[in-house]
Amino acid sequence: MRKLLASEKKQPILISFSGMDGAGKSTQISNLRAYAEDLGLRVTQLAFWDDVVVLKPYREGFVQKVFNSEKGIGSPEKPVERRDKNVRGWHLNLVRHGLYSLDAVHLRSVTNRVRKSDADLVIMDRYIYDELANLPLENPVTRAYVHAVMKMVPHPDVSFVLDADPVLARARKPEYPVEFLYKVRASYLELAEMLGDITVVPALGLADARHFIEVAFRALMERRRRARAAAGLRAA
Repeated sequence: MRKLLASEKKQPILISFSGMDGAGKSTQISNLRAYAEDLGLRVTQLAFWDDVVVLKPYREGFVQKVFNSEKGIGSPEKPVERRDKNVRGWHLNLVRHGLYSLDAVHLRSVTNRVRKSDADLVIMDRYIYDELANLPLENPVTRAYVHAVMKMVPHPDVSFVLDADPVLARARKPEYPVEFLYKVRASYLELAEMLGDITVVPALGLADARHFIEVAFRALMERRRRARAAAGLRAA
């Protein structure tokens, strides 16, 4: 069965993981990758910030010089004070709309390329959702922009957004103020409701979240299997 799953795949499954910093994305991505590889699937993993975002060095340099944002990734032993997406203002929102549009165009190119690869499963560490959640979704113009962007980019087969308690997320990855994380959490949930095709993983413990994701993945694989079987019958 494991070889059958891998050999019958014609196009890689695309799964994305999004959510606030400290929600447990890296852990769940690692878990799903190991689970899929145990099934015999070939897995490719991409990081949105490394493989999709355009002008990355300039954007990093800008926030570090202009906003005095600290470098590195925060940890309980070494907190980091980040100042980038938590810096707001109408002029910054305007710039973000433009940059996110460029990222969306490049995302389409990247996903089209990997979907032609020999991978069975492509896992994206963050997706365009993580940028859209950083915009003022209460603004009607921004909401129209979000829908326009989503028409530009491929939709993953499953888009996971990991919910989390902001206080616990901050404790795991101390980079942003808790007050900001509460706003981010609300924005992700609003985006999920707005788009309707995002799977929100409830704020669970790591083991329960892993089980939730594996159940969703198995359901997706079963739907794919049934669709292939039905296509085979029609062809016959």
